[in-house]
Amino acid sequence: MNFKVFKSVFVHYLLMLSVILLFNCRAESKKQSSNSKTEKEVLALKANDVIPFFKHWNLILGDGTNVGQATNYENKNFFYTKTDTKGDWVVFKSPNAGNTHGTSNNTRTELAQLKKWLPMTKANMNATLKVMNVSTTGDARVASTYSVVVGQIHSADGHENEPLKIFYKKFPNHKKGSVFWNYEINTKGDDNSKRWDYSYPIWGYDFSVVGTDKNTFPAEPEDGIALGEEFSYKVEIKDGIMSLTFTSEGHETKTFTKNLISTEYGERSKIPKQVRELFLPIGQDGLERENAYANEGLFFKLGCYNQTNGKDPKVNKVWCSGAEIHAGDIQKQYADGNYAEVWFKKANITISDDAISNAGYFTANDGLSTKTVYPNEVIPFMDKFKILMGDGTNEENLINFEHKDFFYTVIDGTRRWVVYKTPNSGVTSKNSSNTRTELQEKREWIPEEGGKLTGTCKVMQVSVSGDARVAASYATVVGQIHSGEGHENEPLKIFYKKFPGHKKGSVFWNYEINTAGNDNSKRWDFSTAVWGHDMSVVGASKNDYPDEPEDGIELGEEFSYEVNVYKGIMYLTFKSDNHETQTFTKNLISSEYIKKTDLPEQVRKLFVPIGQDGIERATAYGGELNYFKQGAYNQTNGKSPETNMVWCTGAEIYGGDIAKQFENGCYTEVWFREATVGPGVSPK
Repeated sequence: MNFKVFKSVFVHYLLMLSVILLFNCRAESKKQSSNSKTEKEVLALKANDVIPFFKHWNLILGDGTNVGQATNYENKNFFYTKTDTKGDWVVFKSPNAGNTHGTSNNTRTELAQLKKWLPMTKANMNATLKVMNVSTTGDARVASTYSVVVGQIHSADGHENEPLKIFYKKFPNHKKGSVFWNYEINTKGDDNSKRWDYSYPIWGYDFSVVGTDKNTFPAEPEDGIALGEEFSYKVEIKDGIMSLTFTSEGHETKTFTKNLISTEYGERSKIPKQVRELFLPIGQDGLERENAYANEGLFFKLGCYNQTNGKDPKVNKVWCSGAEIHAGDIQKQYADGNYAEVWFKKANITISDDAISNAGYFTANDGLSTKTVYPNEVIPFMDKFKILMGDGTNEENLINFEHKDFFYTVIDGTRRWVVYKTPNSGVTSKNSSNTRTELQEKREWIPEEGGKLTGTCKVMQVSVSGDARVAASYATVVGQIHSGEGHENEPLKIFYKKFPGHKKGSVFWNYEINTAGNDNSKRWDFSTAVWGHDMSVVGASKNDYPDEPEDGIELGEEFSYEVNVYKGIMYLTFKSDNHETQTFTKNLISSEYIKKTDLPEQVRKLFVPIGQDGIERATAYGGELNYFKQGAYNQTNGKSPETNMVWCTGAEIYGGDIAKQFENGCYTEVWFREATVGPGVSPK
């Protein structure tokens, strides 16, 4: 080839290459333009563009808000859309702590159906989803920790229980999590606090598989579902039967059926082993009504109902997971993984034309968690009492009264309680070294006339600091009889005490002598054990504790007492599930301690060394006016033990700063769910 020919070919080649490059550039430019348009479309994408069924639902957000129908709605904190290689998704996201909906402990970003239907009609819901995050913190011993509910059937009537909850749960450091579904019984009778769930595994474990301690997890499930792995569920209701189908690529399809209109849990012998192990220890051992959910309006829910919360596990060892909540700061929770996030790709529902409005459910539950429920609405006898609180504040009228630091109500997941809370150091009553948030009966009565006080309570906290050698350390009084005359002594104090590091504490009651003569400085208590130790069991040194009581009561474990004074005799009854009922009697109008030789050995050991060795007047408390007290009378204080080795506990008080004491466990807190007061009655 000569040079001219080569030059001609080369020029032609360059021209062709230029055309090709120009074409490609235009194509790329067009492609980029097209992509730019897609990005704009993505930015404008709303949830109803992905799943066009939002006219059928109200949307509840993770801050407790009911935003109504979610058509053309988004909220970048809780509810928005995402696009990935698998397509478009609707994102439901909810933190470990925010405002909740209804009486729940847990936040949710969840759709709730606008209509309700009876289980005898036809109703269907199906969805395809993937869970993208569950909380990274919590307590592995608590069944609900690290889980989220992605679909439900909820009752709008009766107890408003849930015949279906579809869960995803994954322990930290595991690649795979479990999918399971729970059936909650529709509890027989008016008391729904005994309700429980029975759990069915789909892939991986059921609800009841928990860790051996806070940070020790069970083995990873071999057939589990990973975060970001798709699965689908289909729920069909017909003629009172619920049929469930679960599918996921690479996993066995699972099907289940459950009768919603006839119970299999109507007798105590029919309670499953799983329930006996998980729920019975926390007192949830109810039976189901014979026709289960028949004749109740049911409705679907779908989304992200976070089952991890920041409540202390001692409140409820199944539902309170002790997770990180950053004092409720949602963005901080999102920043370090303390939230649940679920993406839905497909979903639809069909229901009967006979379905009716579900407005009543929303009216009853919207904003309920932010509404004040006063202590007198839980325990109606508050008109018969006044109160002294841990900062020295007195209040005579307790109707529609609360104090957010000391006296208020809470929900533990099953029922409401009245909370009494008081620090190690605050303002005390005139003759006491100890703070109290405690009711005082307005009526006074003599033992010959009598009176009766009952209470069902659980102690949630005693001071974590003190001196183990001092009998009063780590203790609180939850009920009293107090004299209003003479020496103003106390014929009854009901104590709870737990040493640091122990799981179980002791319940005991003390009788304080009504000292003979005018000198009351030599008075003493005699202590009687109910469960665990009596008051005289102390440590060998400041931080050396005695053995833990085998038959003791844990923090958060319910017990009840009945104090019945009738014709001068005090009859005491103490009850707690899984503990032997204990009964005692004590004569309040005739003393057994009128001579020095009558002093019990326990008193000689505990009180005589500090010079308290008095004798009692022969008629004890006969003829003296008395009154009941109930609440939290903290027995731990900051006074030096050298002052009094029985009552001065040397605990941390942070200079009297109440907030710091509360923050560091230097306080006592007692919850009551039931209590009565009235005249004494003839014992059975």
